Amino acid sequence: MRKRADLSADGIRELIRRFIAASPQNTMKNENEDPAWDDALVGFASGADPIWQQYKEYVGPFHWTPWEVFSQHCPETPAKAEELTVISWVLPQRETVRRANRRAKKYPAEEWARIRVYGEEFNAALRRHVADRLRQAGHAAIAPMLVPNWTVVKSARFSYASSWSERHAAHAAGLGTFGLCDGLITAKGKAMRVGSVVARISIKPTLRPYSDHRAYCLYFADGTCGKCIDRCPAHAITKSGHDKEKCRRHLVRSREYVKKTYRFEGYGCGLCQVGVPCEAGIPVKAAREALEQGKLPPPPPPLA
Repeated sequence: MRKRADLSADGIRELIRRFIAASPQNTMKNENEDPAWDDALVGFASGADPIWQQYKEYVGPFHWTPWEVFSQHCPETPAKAEELTVISWVLPQRETVRRANRRAKKYPAEEWARIRVYGEEFNAALRRHVADRLRQAGHAAIAPMLVPNWTVVKSARFSYASSWSERHAAHAAGLGTFGLCDGLITAKGKAMRVGSVVARISIKPTLRPYSDHRAYCLYFADGTCGKCIDRCPAHAITKSGHDKEKCRRHLVRSREYVKKTYRFEGYGCGLCQVGVPCEAGIPVKAAREALEQGKLPPPPPPLA
């Protein structure tokens, strides 16, 4: 008799970690077939959390709430927003990958470019795996990034934005806050990739141990750091923030470099995610302690 799947919060964390450990798709596709990932952070957010509507109002009406994307793609299983849970995970970059990219000056190290392509292919497989296991257990589920109508939209405020943001889902699920370069700083740092699934299942939401969406960034906490500015080869990061268009153009140029230098079809950059204080952890002491203690940190002082 088949054992009933454990779909508690801990059970889903274990489901994700087992897939990382056992799946043959978890590979960089290099000579040694090194794994792309070796760990995950997992968090949960309610489909009725007010933050989803805040995203919609701030980013644009095209940005889905969990209920909107679920209702579009699971019409045979109607659900109220409060019956939905967003399962979000962070895949931290391995030390060997981060070390290689720290040495990069303009274009990504081969290891980083491989993760950007093959590591993300695994992340897509992980999305499918989690959604499939939920459905097999009787819980309708959808991975927003894999639906055919997910798209990138031109945005007057943000240059461009998408109909579902994995980083924003992770922020809602208590997994991190944003930095000066727009990257998500997590307990395992900013060098990572993110995935999520929306499901009709009841799981207690993860505490968000922050009230400020930039609480983990030293620059916004006390005006120091800004190391990502120096690391950006495209000059796309300034004290005013992140220029997405400059960043995008640099990523386009990186394709030719990766093909010519590493002999495979890939791209990437990620230089602002390594060689910085937030590469592998939370550099803001008060915020780090708040996470460890499970409580809100004091609000950051205003920048001068």
